[in-house]
Amino acid sequence: MPGTHPQHERTKVVVTGLGETTALGGDVASTWDAMVRGENGIRLLDDQPWTKDMPPVLGGRIKVEPGPGLEHKQRRRLSRTAQFAVTAAAEAWNDSGLDSASVRPRRVAVVVSAALGDMNAMIDGWEALKGRGWNRVPPLTVPMSMGNGAAAAVALLVKARAGVHATVNACSSGTQALTTAVELIRRGEADVVVAGGAEAPLHPLVIASFGSMRALSKRVDDPASACRPYDAGRDGMVLGEGAGILVLESEEHARRRGARSYAELAGVGVTSDAYDMVQPDPSGAGTAAALRASLADAGVTPEEVAHLNANGTATLPGDTAEAHGVRTVFGDAGHAPALSANKSMTGHSLGAAGAIESIATVLSLHHRIVPPTRNFTRLDEGLSVDVVHGGPRKLEGDQNVAVKNSAGFGGHNVTLTFRGVAAQPLIDPDLEQFL
Repeated sequence: MPGTHPQHERTKVVVTGLGETTALGGDVASTWDAMVRGENGIRLLDDQPWTKDMPPVLGGRIKVEPGPGLEHKQRRRLSRTAQFAVTAAAEAWNDSGLDSASVRPRRVAVVVSAALGDMNAMIDGWEALKGRGWNRVPPLTVPMSMGNGAAAAVALLVKARAGVHATVNACSSGTQALTTAVELIRRGEADVVVAGGAEAPLHPLVIASFGSMRALSKRVDDPASACRPYDAGRDGMVLGEGAGILVLESEEHARRRGARSYAELAGVGVTSDAYDMVQPDPSGAGTAAALRASLADAGVTPEEVAHLNANGTATLPGDTAEAHGVRTVFGDAGHAPALSANKSMTGHSLGAAGAIESIATVLSLHHRIVPPTRNFTRLDEGLSVDVVHGGPRKLEGDQNVAVKNSAGFGGHNVTLTFRGVAAQPLIDPDLEQFL
């Protein structure tokens, strides 16, 4: 269980590789650059055949399609979700500097999650069955739809033979994947784990379902300002797609091969609300408990936390519950970490969101800068959090810890605590003008 390992005995886990594809960019550098600038990745989805039969729909479609970077067989045999995962994993693996000479396949594991598997493949198969008969259903419909499809595709890419896992925890699936990865390394079952999340939810059924739930923003006339986490005028979330993959290693393994480390993933905390299938516990008690567990697992106090990357979905109950949980933990310490909500720019990519936002959290520590929350103007009365807005914020002083919060349907709460290592220059020096 997380938090049961004495600090002086357990293995330290570090982040040595990053890869992603999002509505802001096709890789880590372009996504991070756009986040720091506070750019918008959300637009009106009016160029798809299925949108003509629906009201106006918003979404964070990935900025760079995965096809050109994949082999022909991968494009044909992998679902859209798995293509995202492989694209991000290839970048992360290359970024880590790992190869067959530096790690044995039986010491490499994979944990890659998706909240929905891949709805596109399953529903396309169903439509083929209805329209053309059972013998015209694509033969790979089931493998392409499975919840572990993305994880299996990544395992094939990196030749992982220490186990392949897909932890499905709704919108906290990506962060739960990283929690599972940490435990695999701590238990000595792997030296390297390729972990994260991928999702392709921009399908009419998924969008219609969230619309029926009244969870989506109705600001279709102004896509750039539609997603407003923590803002008093927020009216719902916007779905997005993409993938975030991190390479985690034991510190000893990374040091032995001379690898560069972005940060230490020092603590994990997992709790559940047992309150409602959809609504979070309004008190934020589950969020607070996950935060406390993660900080305790890392051996740090609330006062040491410089930055909090929020779940921040821009739903009324979700942001309120999270803010109450954050206040419970940090209010007693008289400290408010700099809070940022990346979904304001990327949309909510469900099982990929926690991993994409974990990359942003790691880079905030690595470069000592917190991206702004787009579209934030005024905090709800009664909430007390320090939302970074209007532009990025430098991390001053010697605080070197950041946390990533996630929550999901079913009452899942997952918090990761990262500890920074030596700071590096900004990816793009031109970003200095925004500080």
